[in-house]
Amino acid sequence: MGKLDGKVALITGGNSGIGLATAKLFVAEGAKVVITGRNQTKLSSVAEELGSNVHAIQADVADPASMENAVSTVVATFGRLDIVFANAGIAAPTPIGSTELSVFEEVLKVNVTGVFFTVQAALPHLKEGASVILTGSTRATDGAPERSAYAASKGAVSSMARVLAAELSPRGIRVNTLVPGATRTPIWKQSTHDEIAKLEAKHARAIPLKRMGDPEELAKVALFLASNDSSYVQGTEIIVDGGAAAAPLGAPIYHQLD
Repeated sequence: MGKLDGKVALITGGNSGIGLATAKLFVAEGAKVVITGRNQTKLSSVAEELGSNVHAIQADVADPASMENAVSTVVATFGRLDIVFANAGIAAPTPIGSTELSVFEEVLKVNVTGVFFTVQAALPHLKEGASVILTGSTRATDGAPERSAYAASKGAVSSMARVLAAELSPRGIRVNTLVPGATRTPIWKQSTHDEIAKLEAKHARAIPLKRMGDPEELAKVALFLASNDSSYVQGTEIIVDGGAAAAPLGAPIYHQLD
């Protein structure tokens, strides 16, 4: 038996990176999964790869009507909704002194407003025992330069999750936040092999476990939060970053390496 047998999951941003790895794992654990994204070609390719238990819907999380339509399609297709992984998000540099208003606002619109209205669209269909998972980021707290909008958006997600947990606890719906650190996602594919190696080595110096994470490692934590294994876990954050936030002085950069 799989840990998600009989469950139906909605994963926004499910056509790449952590969302895609999670979709694959959820299907392997018995769930039927609906993934959303903006790129129909990529969505169709992923759905074909993952098989009949995955349904792809082109949707924009920044548009509440689009997400309501996506949720309606989930329920019409599979008859229920048990898990919401509000994972879709965007990143853009927003250096102080030279950032356009439109760029800043787009990050907040997708990463904060979009997450809220994704959950709101799903809420009428969620029953006791349902799990809502939000995607945060260690960028919310690490002070990375030129990331004001992204950091603010992910800090907002973590704060919002606590409020949603308080509001939805009486209905038996759990809300938790998955907080990735440096993870190998498709953004790296835009670089050459040598550039990727240099970037990974740079990140690894600041991570106690001496490497970046893989999307599959994040997916396994999402599976824990989605499944009954976490039935008493509510309103919390799980940081998956190789120890960078909890034990920064354990990172190689602080030690004399052989």
